Amino acid sequence: MDKIEKYREFIKQILTNHAELSPGNDTVKPELIYDNENNHYQLIYVGWEGNKRVFGPVMHFDIIDGKIWIQYNGTEEYVAQTLVEKGVPKSDIVIGFHSPFKRQFTSYAVG
Repeated sequence: MDKIEKYREFIKQILTNHAELSPGNDTVKPELIYDNENNHYQLIYVGWEGNKRVFGPVMHFDIIDGKIWIQYNGTEEYVAQTLVEKGVPKSDIVIGFHSPFKRQFTSYAVG
């Protein structure tokens, strides 16, 4: 399995595990979105709570130029560390929700 395939599987594992732990109910459900062709991966919540529409991202990852970009993490899980524990080098992880200026001060890739 090549590096990109491994990264896709790691991301899918993280998203699937989180979706299974989510407090979904009969009216609000977690949805997994996997776009292998363009390397976009998301977990979102969709549904209704009474008369209020619920729709929003929980996690969003992209694979860009061979690196995993964490574009959004609306959970308490430190997914960058989870990726490192799975064998992804820090040089292949970008905390995309931080500005490029701030990224230079982390132990992860700038871009």
